[in-house]
Amino acid sequence: MNSAARRRLASLSELAGLVADGAATTRSAIVGATGLSRAAIAQRVDLLIERGLLVETEPAATERGRPPLTLDLSDAGIVVAGCDLGATHSRLAIATLSGRVLAERARAVDINTGPDAVLGGVRADLEELLAQAGRPATHLRAVGIGVPGPVEFASGTVVRPPIMAGWDGCRVPGFFEGRYTAPVLVDNDVNTMALGEYTHRRDSRHLLYVKVGTGIGCGVVSGGVLHRGASGAAGDIGHIQLPAHEDVLCHCGNTGCVEAVASGSAIAAALREQGIDAVGAADVVRLVSEGQPAARRQVRLAGQRIGEVLASLVSFYNPDTIVIGGILAQLHEDLLADVRAVIYRRALPLATRSLAIETSVLGERAGVLGAVRLAARHLLSAEGMAGVIGEV
Repeated sequence: MNSAARRRLASLSELAGLVADGAATTRSAIVGATGLSRAAIAQRVDLLIERGLLVETEPAATERGRPPLTLDLSDAGIVVAGCDLGATHSRLAIATLSGRVLAERARAVDINTGPDAVLGGVRADLEELLAQAGRPATHLRAVGIGVPGPVEFASGTVVRPPIMAGWDGCRVPGFFEGRYTAPVLVDNDVNTMALGEYTHRRDSRHLLYVKVGTGIGCGVVSGGVLHRGASGAAGDIGHIQLPAHEDVLCHCGNTGCVEAVASGSAIAAALREQGIDAVGAADVVRLVSEGQPAARRQVRLAGQRIGEVLASLVSFYNPDTIVIGGILAQLHEDLLADVRAVIYRRALPLATRSLAIETSVLGERAGVLGAVRLAARHLLSAEGMAGVIGEV
């Protein structure tokens, strides 16, 4: 691809992004936002409409006269898929380019059965959901997948995951090649959750999404953009060491990791040592909901330990929003009260002055909706445009 074609695709991507974000939804507004001529904008808009990415509609007339035609993402001809894979679940959705879900399915899985079994199930579900949505496979133009382990984003390869037996070195997109021409984007599940949550929080620009479940992880959105770091490892806070816990061995091989001390699995282990029947994070949630005193004490202690790590992140990153998600977020104030208390006590007032610390507004759907956004935004990128439109 020559430089002129790359610039053209970048310009088309910018235009589509303005429409997708609602920043400019008429031709004249796009002219003002980009500085391009009306003729240049008309040419680009017409091309995006022709290729099925945008649609132009006429709003209802008002007493002040006929308003300008409004641009929006097209809901016809193109769909994307989003998949959230966890240690014990799979949730898959088919959605329009604008994010409207057409079909969705959740089911129990065991991630440790390996990629053949788990991704084979995803492929079968994908075919059934496309049929349920009434869309042919040719309409599927991008797939986003979140997995519960470290991912090399550029290739979609899982790298030494702590809790995904048999997945190390697995290039996830390879399982879909030959069946679909759609690109497959693979990311850590906490990153897709952060994307999903950010999409539904328009007032937030700098967000930390902290998943507290079987393990602990963090997704970072900076200036509206997901931050992955140099190799995709940004946000792996579960293995930050807590002082005075060097005697606790983590599955990563180190000691004192916050995940080994304050995750749902760690709380369950502490309760078992007290003779209380708790296998995992779901049992912790059940026990706290039943008012079990020891379970509530352990959750509040975990909140304090998580708060210690997050207080350092607040001082370093200065987010405007921290979202607590994952299964333990169902406990709301039992967990949040102590997280908040430690952050406000340890971080400087300037960093916490406008900081919101809340539980997820999307709950268990954060990951799948974030995966949908990951796929849709890829299509609107210059690289994605090349796949839909070709070199222009």
